[in-house]
Amino acid sequence: MRPGAKLHFSLLLQAVDAMSQTPPRVRIQHGAFNVSQEIAELQANDPRVGAVCTFLGTVRDRNIQSEAHAASVRSLELEHYPGMTEKSIEAMIDEAHGRFDMYGARVVHRIGVLAPTEQVVLVVVTSAHRGESFQACEFLMDYLKTQAPFWKKESTPTGVHWVDARVSDDAALARWGIQAHNAG
Repeated sequence: MRPGAKLHFSLLLQAVDAMSQTPPRVRIQHGAFNVSQEIAELQANDPRVGAVCTFLGTVRDRNIQSEAHAASVRSLELEHYPGMTEKSIEAMIDEAHGRFDMYGARVVHRIGVLAPTEQVVLVVVTSAHRGESFQACEFLMDYLKTQAPFWKKESTPTGVHWVDARVSDDAALARWGIQAHNAG
């Protein structure tokens, strides 16, 4: 065996092993997630990373559709279409990779019944510089709000109702050159 070949082969095996153990980019789950752990896993051993941008969405205690229609939220129930939801979010991440100079992305979204202040969604993006991370994170969140197949049901003192899409969410996505007509 040539000098150094054994070391080279060993490093190659480590790289293949690391790639086979790559955590999923998308996870849909009932339980809470550990933000620090999610960031650490995405950033792990990648010396190129100079920026990590995160967005953590939580359940609000009020839903203000308009000043006349403010409601106190007791809980938020999220449902999804298993398999389709993950595929849709994977496609969003692929689109972000095509638009921004980023290294990695992770989206963790919860489902089930959640109370105010509980975590709902985490978006993490890594890149060399902050500008790309901020833009990619915001793009993914705008895309998630309008294109991911999730359904939200709020429980308020006046009853339970489905949450409608908002014009402002469609407008946020439109600034990226993507037209959505989810709001009525």
